[in-house]
Amino acid sequence: MTDHSTYETLRHFADSWGLLVMVILFAGLVAWPFRPGSKKRNRDAADLIFKDDDNGE
Repeated sequence: MTDHSTYETLRHFADSWGLLVMVILFAGLVAWPFRPGSKKRNRDAADLIFKDDDNGE
């Protein structure tokens, strides 16, 4: 197998299956915060920066 055919094989894989894997991964990462049961965990993470807040005193 030559370098040229290895390149062509990898390019074909990236053009077909690589794109599909990236789209599925993207959709999963976008949907992850909206899964059932994650509302409390997301709210706790958002409020974490205010944990030690003493109203400016």
